[in-house]
Amino acid sequence: MKKILSVGLFVLLGMSMFAFGAKENSGSKEPSVALIINGNLGDKSFHDSANNGMKMIANELHCKTKVVEVGYDDSKWEPALRDLCDEKHDIIFCGTWQMQALVSKITKDYPNQKIIVYDTAMDYASDSAGLFKNTYSIEYKQNEGSFLAGVLAAEMTKGKKIGFIGGMDNTVILDFLVGFIQGAKTVSPDIKIISSFVGNFSDSAKAKELALTQYQMGADIIFVCASNAGEGALQAAKEKNKFIIGVDSDQAMLYKQTDPVLSNLIISSMLKRVDKSMYLAMKEIQNNTLVWGKRVALGINEGCVGLADNEVYQANVPAEVRKHISEYETQIRNGKIAVKTAFGMKQADITAYIDSARP
Repeated sequence: MKKILSVGLFVLLGMSMFAFGAKENSGSKEPSVALIINGNLGDKSFHDSANNGMKMIANELHCKTKVVEVGYDDSKWEPALRDLCDEKHDIIFCGTWQMQALVSKITKDYPNQKIIVYDTAMDYASDSAGLFKNTYSIEYKQNEGSFLAGVLAAEMTKGKKIGFIGGMDNTVILDFLVGFIQGAKTVSPDIKIISSFVGNFSDSAKAKELALTQYQMGADIIFVCASNAGEGALQAAKEKNKFIIGVDSDQAMLYKQTDPVLSNLIISSMLKRVDKSMYLAMKEIQNNTLVWGKRVALGINEGCVGLADNEVYQANVPAEVRKHISEYETQIRNGKIAVKTAFGMKQADITAYIDSARP
């Protein structure tokens, strides 16, 4: 049922080095960390970033790691997560908002299992029974990095029309879009933003179709946030020889060797450092400073979101534009710019804000 993709190197460590109560195993303490991917690896984006986090944890923190890829069939997610719980890993990582309800269910049967969820948060306020006391939630301020992506697109467009393609129409993806719109409008108040949603994170053909349509409608730069489906939008950019902004991982550099033509069109990527956030959480566990039963939100100040500054960015984005982006980033860091967020906004207000930018 499950496919084990990587097992990190491990060493036997004493209790003093790891504070998360590793299981007894012939008198030794052996830290074991597992990750369940409720999608597919190879997206050069979100899931690959999480997988890279496990490599960092294995190589730099000397944990035994296990990554299980279960695909987009949600009927397989619960059995795979239960299998990992039965294996008694010290820490289990899982991500996306779709896993929140499942983790809530799992904690009833595995109250002592420590689980870290990323890109979503457990509902701690309603947890009167204390079922989530051994969970930890990592959310991201993707709206902050997306603001910078909006500034980039607005500075680089030649026709005052840009595009956005999201995977699913959910709060996290809307948070990307809201920040993107605000950043673009800050630079160019009359700019127009075409926004579309694939409906999932796997249909690359649909994403390509949407991207081709947006380019045909006059958008000359598209920001795509759609995991595996995003590959289709990237291919549309290559087909039309248009710029595109990637997401989560530094996608230009990931395509540099295999598809240099496409790489040079990915003008930047809005980095959402799932890998770094996982590593930081494990460092806190190692140092006995992580507080279970709480959520954190990581953004620009924590180095977990921002724009990829690579050779493609340097070659294609004028120095003056890069300077403007850096200045906006500083203002966000200092709190001088409050970036809008879809979290806490009424749906009607989100819709109105998106519609205000449509052509």
